[in-house]
Parts: sequence; C-alpha cells; structure tokens
Amino acid sequence: MISKNRLRALIAISGRGSHLLNFIHLCATKQLDMDIQGVVCNNPTAAGLIYAQQAHIPSHVVDHRLFTQRESFEQELCRIIEFYNPQLIILAGFMRILSPAFVHQYSGKLINIHPSLLPAFPGLNCHRRALAAGVKEHGATVHFVTPDIDHGPQIARIKLRVKSAESEHSLADRVLMLEHLLYPQVIAWITQGRLSFANQCAEFKNERLPVCYDVQ
Repeated sequence: MISKNRLRALIAISGRGSHLLNFIHLCATKQLDMDIQGVVCNNPTAAGLIYAQQAHIPSHVVDHRLFTQRESFEQELCRIIEFYNPQLIILAGFMRILSPAFVHQYSGKLINIHPSLLPAFPGLNCHRRALAAGVKEHGATVHFVTPDIDHGPQIARIKLRVKSAESEHSLADRVLMLEHLLYPQVIAWITQGRLSFANQCAEFKNERLPVCYDVQ
C-alpha cells in the first residue's frame, strides 16, 4: 500500500537497473521514506525491468526506436508521468537526452546521477575519458536536471582516488558502488524536506552545497 506521507517517485531506467534494485531494497527495508510508484524504461530488453516485476512495481516500456520524432516519444513519457503524478522523477541510468521543453515541464522534479565529478567529463564514456586524461580523482555527481545536459545545479558529489594501472572496468565498478551510497543519501534529504529546487538552484536548509564526500 502506498503511504500518503512517503515521497512519491517514478524511476526511469535504460539498462541493468542497479540503482533501481538499490532503491527497491532501501524502500522495502524502510531505510528510505519513498514509494516507487512506477518504473519507465526506453529499452524493452533492459534487465532492470525484472527487478520491477519481482517487486510488483508497475513498469512501462516506451521504446524510443518506435517513435519517428522525439516529441512523440516524450509525449508518451508525459502521459505515464501524469498518470502517477510523482513528486520526484529519478533518472537512474536513463540513456536518453530529454528536450528543453520536457525538462522545463518537470523542472525541479527531475534528478540525475552522473558518473564523473562534474563539470568534468559530461556525456558518455566518462571513465575512459577520465583515465585518458590522467586524473587523480574521479567519482559521481547528483544534480537537478536542466536543459543544459549534465550541467544542472549540483547537489552532492562523491569521489575516490584513481589507482595506478586502473582499468576502465574496475573504475566503473568502484564508482558505481559509491553511486549506490550517494544517490539514496540525496533522495533522503529530499524526503526529509532538507533539500529543494528554487530559483534554478539546489537549496539546502542551513547547510552548504555542494557536499563532497572523499573516499580513498
């Protein structure tokens, strides 16, 4: 049963759904005061859809390849969003660029996690590019979504030291483990009323942003 007092969220995925699985566990064990009302996915073969099914969470596939125009694809997304009327739309590995019109429509409700220390390495292949650049630190950033891709107001970051002779695969795995810590923490701040989106900025009651965690 969905509680009226818990944050109502819709989660958007495209692939394996590791964040979704993490959120399902945290909600089920009452470590996160949130109800996952539904899952929307643009990939009909995404492994993450299985997690939604196992948890009896309604899931919706909107295959972008079946739409000739992005506008039509986003109209279908909007139809699903309006049905659930969530307080928060969590992009969790959702690999589609959203139009400015869509982002403006849900301004303040869209949140994303990106696997780099933004503003460094926006876009794809973040870990490969970080290693090629020889950076000493890498990590992940949670931010509110704006039309400027991967440049919305930062909420929090988490970072680690890049190991010598690190592979792209090992770095990706290490960063993902940290993402699973950071993303729920940010969502918890929202459920607690400590974090909000106002004047195109992330606002945190009586605290400074962005928050950065250092993990060796």
